[in-house]
Amino acid sequence: MTNALRLMAVHAHPDDESSKGAATMARYAAEGVEVLVVTCTGGERGSILNPKMDRPDILENMGEVRRLEMERAREILGVDQRFLGFVDSGLPEDESEPLPEGCFALQPLEVASAPLVAAVREFRPHVILTYDDDGGYPHPDHIKTNRISVEAFDAAGDPDRYPGTGEPWQPLKMYFHSGFTKARFETLHEAMNSRGLGSPYADWIARWEDRPQKWEVTTRIPCGDYFETRDRALMAHATQVDPDGFWFACPREIQQEVWPTEDYHLARSLVDVTLPEDDLFAGIQVPAGTGAIPCS
Repeated sequence: MTNALRLMAVHAHPDDESSKGAATMARYAAEGVEVLVVTCTGGERGSILNPKMDRPDILENMGEVRRLEMERAREILGVDQRFLGFVDSGLPEDESEPLPEGCFALQPLEVASAPLVAAVREFRPHVILTYDDDGGYPHPDHIKTNRISVEAFDAAGDPDRYPGTGEPWQPLKMYFHSGFTKARFETLHEAMNSRGLGSPYADWIARWEDRPQKWEVTTRIPCGDYFETRDRALMAHATQVDPDGFWFACPREIQQEVWPTEDYHLARSLVDVTLPEDDLFAGIQVPAGTGAIPCS
């Protein structure tokens, strides 16, 4: 164990790490923070969302293809990554449709949480990134990812819980991703229109009452210099990301100018904080040993 600060990002599927918090992770990794992406499922039931990759041979091997995509994205971001080994639940078109037997979303909480608790105890993160309690959007695997992340945050430091999964370790802060806000997209929309580019966000903004913002943004991480790295990591997930699609609708230069941060909600903190923050590790310092303590 080194004395470096450590950041763990818990995600549901391969590609989620590149669409949520990727520039943040790339920045911290470049600055010497140890960063680990934990991917709960293999994305086996994902659809091909990039029309340029719509080939039957890929669908037959989706799990392996997405693992290879994840490895490329991991290398681009400069982070470590591991799979928890659960099976993708898919996203039913009809809410009444049952989920597949044995999938991640149907696992009992303690069964789904145990390998994440083990990963927390092994990696010893000071900060955990995850989704909010609605999953960021209501995919059953995203909601389950929130549940096990909260469980691991609360349980990993308790020696009486999850015996056999390693020595206890208590993370100090947990954040929810909060990048999809009305304020951000209004700002991008206005910036594109003011430059005569036209904006793809008008209809989405008009329907925003359908997706109210539940969590206050407490923390904005300046990482515009790493948006290019984020975009390359996204494009590494070639089955999931159309290079001519939504993720790249706003020119990177405009994003860097008008909204050069990735944004979060501080959901848990065992250290004293002053809000708003511009650093996930605010209030934490690493002493000469291998643990971490609050800043005095």
